[in-house]
Parts: sequence; C-alpha cells; structure tokens
Amino acid sequence: MNIVIIQYNAGNIQSVLYALARLGVEATVTDNVETIQAADKVIFPGVGEASTAMQYLQERALDKVVKNLKQPVFGICLGMQLMCAYSEENNTTCLDIFEEQVKLFKPTDATIKVPQIGWNTISNLKSNLFKGVPEESYAYFVHGYYAALGDHTIGTAQYIQPYSCALHKDNFYGVQFHPEKSAKVGEQIIQNFLSL
Repeated sequence: MNIVIIQYNAGNIQSVLYALARLGVEATVTDNVETIQAADKVIFPGVGEASTAMQYLQERALDKVVKNLKQPVFGICLGMQLMCAYSEENNTTCLDIFEEQVKLFKPTDATIKVPQIGWNTISNLKSNLFKGVPEESYAYFVHGYYAALGDHTIGTAQYIQPYSCALHKDNFYGVQFHPEKSAKVGEQIIQNFLSL
C-alpha cells in the first residue's frame, strides 16, 4: 500500500512515521503533487499555526490538490482544522472540505487552561474510523482551537464546551487529537484508516 504524508509548514510528521512503523507500514513524506495524487492513502498531519500553514499550501497549489483528492485522506490536529471552512486563528480561510468553523477556546474561569493539553475522552463515535474503539476511550490532545459541532461530526469531546474531535465527509476524515500519541486507541484508529 502506497501511503503518503503531506509535507508542509507544520510539525509532527516524525511521530506519525513512528506510529506507522509500529504497524509495519512505511510512508513517503512529500509535497510533490504527482506523488500525493498517486497515493493509495494520504495523511495530512500538523502541529502549528493555521495562516502560515495555509500560505505554504497555497504557494505550492497544494490547497487545490488536497481538496480534489479521491482516495481516503486523514487530517490530524491542525490538518483537520485546515480541512474546515475557516479558522479564527489569524482569521484564516481554510480548505472548506468540512463546513465547520474552527474557533478559539474561551475559558469560562481562570482555572481552565488554553491550550488543552493531555488526555480526554472521545464519544458519540460514528464511522468505520472508530471500528473497535469503545465509547469514552481516552485520546491525547494538544490544541487551543476547536472545530464546532456540525453536520460532519463523527466524534465529540468536551473541554469548556462540546466540540468535534472527529469529522468525516466523503473520502475525507479528520481527528483533533493525536492518534500517533494515543496508545492502543490511536493505533486502532490509524489501522482503521489504513483499512478503509
């Protein structure tokens, strides 16, 4: 199976490679349009800031490439947020694959820290991405922005308010948490994506 990880101006690729290696899977890291289009599966990870990441994609016409992919695509963390319509992070127009908006967490009191860092439960799980994953499983999150609940929500988490921890539309899947850092649960989700 030909797995491609999109290289763009955002970190976290190494830990995704390690997670795939633990499953016995090799992946190619590239921003080459032809290589991305020829992949069986595409992973769109990311840790970073929305506007600079979108700028990098646009400068290389990767924004159009990603939107037009027909094979399964898996956005992780910032990757999922960039697949939404808009992010409040530096007022960024995103890829508009999912109609959901990405918003900044607004703490309701001084004890609540933003970004959310650490383990949180995921629930209301729908789609084959979560096959074999129990409700209320723990996943690892690091994020100050969240995707609102909407028509494409296939999983929810609660931090300050409920939000989308996973989205799905057509061949596009996204998760807000880091499956590559989420132990057995994350491994199962990555395996499920590879089996789609």
